[in-house]
Amino acid sequence: MKLFLDTANQAEVEEAVKMGVISGVTTNPSLVAKEGGDYLERVTYFCNLVGGPISVEVLSTDAAGMLQEARELAKLHENIVIKLPITAESLGVIKQLREEGIKTNATLCFSANQAILAARAGATYVSPFVGRLNDIGQDGMVLIEEIRTIYRNFGYNTEIIVASIRNPRQVTEAALIGADIATIPFKVLQQMLNHPQTDLGIAKFEADWANRK
Repeated sequence: MKLFLDTANQAEVEEAVKMGVISGVTTNPSLVAKEGGDYLERVTYFCNLVGGPISVEVLSTDAAGMLQEARELAKLHENIVIKLPITAESLGVIKQLREEGIKTNATLCFSANQAILAARAGATYVSPFVGRLNDIGQDGMVLIEEIRTIYRNFGYNTEIIVASIRNPRQVTEAALIGADIATIPFKVLQQMLNHPQTDLGIAKFEADWANRK
């Protein structure tokens, strides 16, 4: 399973790249608004730094506007992936962009039926939001299991990006189900790395070495 970083923060991406564990970055309007600055410059920097897919979301809600935004964003770099919410307007856009060789990420997915439609339209990726489903009392990982089974049954090539991840356990669950990608906040990446027994083990090794005869 690949790991993407879900952020628009330059320092976080740089640190994650140093670790050598991330394959891409996902962003959204909320993350962008939080960071400020010249967003397109930052996105281009991410494309060159990470060397993998960088998802950038369109803001238009009509098909013509989505297409125009997507084509302009795609010119920034070959690693750009266009994020579009799954709507009646966006499905035709996803199909058109695929025909033009532009990769897409069908986002804000909350049902298996939406994931089927995204795959049928030709989305490169689909992003089910597990955390937001958990927030309303549903089990988000059940949705990941459903999508994985359906895609396997029918040979859909759309990759599953498990999104809206809130803790390291959800990363483990996504991997066990067989999701293609988990996109995670930098905080969760740090939590995945940390374990108290690792810290205790390092401290013991250092103490034993210092007390050697």
